[in-house]
Amino acid sequence: MSETSRQHRARAEWPLWEVFVRSRRGLSHTHVGSVHAPDAALALRNARDLYTRRSEGVSLWVVPAEQITASSPDEKDPFFEPAADKAYRHPTFYEVPEGVRNL
Repeated sequence: MSETSRQHRARAEWPLWEVFVRSRRGLSHTHVGSVHAPDAALALRNARDLYTRRSEGVSLWVVPAEQITASSPDEKDPFFEPAADKAYRHPTFYEVPEGVRNL
């Protein structure tokens, strides 16, 4: 087996990391893509090089893809229905002061 094919096989076995970038202070992190890396430190470096080359972000998160669990869009109504009767949990219940941005 050639050195190149060994490197490709090793890279294919690296875990997948999901990348989240916060574009500026006060905003939420947003999922921007994925990288393969053997550990968190290298995943963070690869994510920085790939997704923030033009100084687009102020913060990066990398999370092992296998650690993410998400609700299904098909189950939206039954999953989120219990919160519908609690109006105080909805942001429309509160008045936002004029000077507050990015809320």
